Amino acid sequence: MTLGLSLTILALGGCGPKVEAPKACQSDLVLSDPASPTDGMVRLTGGVFAMGAAGEHPEEGPPRQVRVGDFWIDQTEVTNAAFARFVEATGHVTQAERPLSASDYPGLSDADRQPASLVFVGAGAAGGNPAAWWRIIPGADWRHPEGPGSSIKGKETWPVVHIGWEDAMAYARWLGRDLPTEAEWEYAARGGLSGARYAWGDDPAPKDQPLANTWQGVFPVADTGDDGHKATAAPVGCFPANGHGLYDITGNVWEWTSDWYRPGLLPASVLEEGGPSRAMSRDPDEPGQPKHVIKGGSFLCADNFCFRYRPAARAPGPHDSGASHVGFRTVLRIPAAPDPS
Repeated sequence: MTLGLSLTILALGGCGPKVEAPKACQSDLVLSDPASPTDGMVRLTGGVFAMGAAGEHPEEGPPRQVRVGDFWIDQTEVTNAAFARFVEATGHVTQAERPLSASDYPGLSDADRQPASLVFVGAGAAGGNPAAWWRIIPGADWRHPEGPGSSIKGKETWPVVHIGWEDAMAYARWLGRDLPTEAEWEYAARGGLSGARYAWGDDPAPKDQPLANTWQGVFPVADTGDDGHKATAAPVGCFPANGHGLYDITGNVWEWTSDWYRPGLLPASVLEEGGPSRAMSRDPDEPGQPKHVIKGGSFLCADNFCFRYRPAARAPGPHDSGASHVGFRTVLRIPAAPDPS
């Protein structure tokens, strides 16, 4: 786990059993099952699309014409109920529940290596230092999202959080799936809208009809909760789906991709093959710490601060740690048909 700067950067940034969901939210959720490979997924036909953006954040461009193949993708972010089923079946222990390795982190004390995760605590905080809005809390993990004493009871349909990249990949592999590449994720998020600023079009969401769970008000002092959720994630499926029928593809929680991060988009040929190699990964703020791309923004994204609840937006995520606003969804690729020639 990267305990200092990299966690601050992360901050900135029908066969299975049905799950009860709150009224007005998506109510027909199906838990993923290894015996039913496409449960809870939407099938997308691939194609060429304009990936990236110009004029928002420099790491989002330059735009590229990128091709993706056909694939299935989870209709919602992976929920607490779905992840609990995986843990029950496999005994998986998440990165937040394990102490850091003394050999990997020889400079840390035993206390600093204890299981912990990053939690947002700045809803009422003042001051301009982003590090003050977050706290590494021992005992915070997917079962205890705010730390010891907190629980996910009654939040079975909330997106699972405090999930590191390894944990997300382990869940995907259990189902015979993968994490989406950055290109696949963005193609899905755009919902068929070529070059649109948001997942729903070019115009901001109207105040009387929120289209994603984001931060309304001045971040991090006060979230007015005009979208029905104050400084917190929402159950999956509470907002309209995009053009591909995907819920919460922007806002709610950031989502892991399989790609390694470096600022700016590489040539289309590299993006189409899954992005840069680990050796090419570079975060200018921590050039020696390889990171993965996270996409989609979260309930903490405000127009006055990060403004990253857009399909083109991207950020670096430390591959060995998670946070209270980072989750994921999975994909299942469809092999290309043989060339008849």
